[in-house]
Formats: sequence, structure tokens, C-alpha cells
Amino acid sequence: SMLQVPAPQYPHKHAHRIVLTGGPGGGKTTTGDVLRRDLGTKIAFVPEAATMLFSGGFPRYQEMEAMKASQKAIYHVQRNLEDAQMAHFKGRILLCDRGTVDGAAYWPDGPENFFEMLGTTLEEELNRYDCIIFLETAAAGNHAINGSMLEGGNACRTEGAKEACELDKKLQSIWGKHKNFHVVKTTESFFDKIKIGRKIFNDAVRDLDEKSPSIPRNTTD
Repeated sequence: SMLQVPAPQYPHKHAHRIVLTGGPGGGKTTTGDVLRRDLGTKIAFVPEAATMLFSGGFPRYQEMEAMKASQKAIYHVQRNLEDAQMAHFKGRILLCDRGTVDGAAYWPDGPENFFEMLGTTLEEELNRYDCIIFLETAAAGNHAINGSMLEGGNACRTEGAKEACELDKKLQSIWGKHKNFHVVKTTESFFDKIKIGRKIFNDAVRDLDEKSPSIPRNTTD
């Protein structure tokens, strides 16, 4: 018989969803990894769906319809990854490396068409999440490494500094409509950036705990 992996115990009484997002090279994955290692069983981490797909062999073509197919795949993987983690780690804080809204900035026909084609709305997708921590791209402050490679060194990131800044602005415009949106500006010291992000995370969890009932979020929300 197949080995059944038991679900861990859940020390946190609330099921919040918090997103780490921002332009390419903002340090999302690194910050998420630091928080995951630091907070341990208090959180369940959702890795970036795009990196998972592309590093696993999903084709990355430049034709418009192929780009749309990629973003639709990323959206559905992201959504189901979140729901799977939420179902398994009941009661934990869900920390997401990007969210379902991010694809709107990469959609060839613009954000409104993205949500229409996926049969959803921006409001519906924003309502999936309790807090957005936006890490500004390092390119915005000319803090890219060696002038080209952005923070983190993700091999699946292909954007240059100019494109990273453009995507950063698009993402900030879309995610900025969330009622609990926080920007962490790029800094010369990436450690300072992580500390700021960690403080926002801690403050957000405390505030959410004070406002939220002590029941897990339904995975279909």
C-alpha cells in the first residue's frame, strides 16, 4: 500500500492567506524562504507556480496564443496549489510566492481580458487573500547584481532591468487595489529589505488575528 503522510499539527488558530509579490528580482522567493525557515510550522509555503511549471519543462513560447496558454496554466496551478496547501495544513497561515492576480500583468491583451478569459474578476481574486506584501524589483533602485542579474538568480527569470521595472509598475497597479496592500521599496541592503518585509508580515498577522474569527478558511473561497 502507498505510504500515507500524516498532516502536521496546526498551532495557529487562523487561516490567513498572505502574498509575497512584486516585479522580477524583488527577492520574493528568498524572503519567503527566510520566513518559512524562521516561522516553521506556523506557516505553509506556496511556491511560485510559474517557476514550478517552467523548470519542470512547460514550454515557454513567444507566440501570443502560446503566452496565453502559459498564463492560464500558471493561474490554475497557482489556485490549486493554494487550495491543496490550505486543505492539508488546516489552520496554518498560507504564505504565497505570487498569487492568482500576477498573470494579469503578463497577459498580452491586458488585465481586464485576463480575468474575463479565466471566468473570474479582479475583485474575486483579490478577495482570496488577506494581505499583499509587494517587494519592489531591485532594478527600480539600480540594485541589480552586476548590472543585469537581479536578486535571487532565478534561472526561470528572463527579464532585463527595464522589463522588470515595467512589470513591477503593472503588478503594483493591479495588486494595489487590495485593501491591505504594503510596498517594500528596494534598498541597497537586501537584508534590510527582508527585515522590513518580516515586520509587515508580523504586523499583518497580528492585525488579522484581532479581526478574524478563529475558524479555518474554506478552500473554495
